[in-house]
Amino acid sequence: MYNKEVIDMMFPKKEIVEKIRKEYPKGTRVKLVRMDDFQAPPIGTLGTVIGVDDTGSIMVSWDNGSSLNVIYNVDKCIKI
Repeated sequence: MYNKEVIDMMFPKKEIVEKIRKEYPKGTRVKLVRMDDFQAPPIGTLGTVIGVDDTGSIMVSWDNGSSLNVIYNVDKCIKI
């Protein structure tokens, strides 16, 4: 079982999630900069944001057909 400090480190506060949702609203076009996953789309792949989940991860429909999320504080994408 995790204690509160560990959970706080793993998941962003609600205010941060709301900030990410405002910065990356549904329909925003993004470009992948970094993704720590062996199945990740190639760096530079473009995609469309379909939402932001409660963990702050940006849900993206990548142009190459992938649907891997951009994980908060692990992966990185930029708006284009």
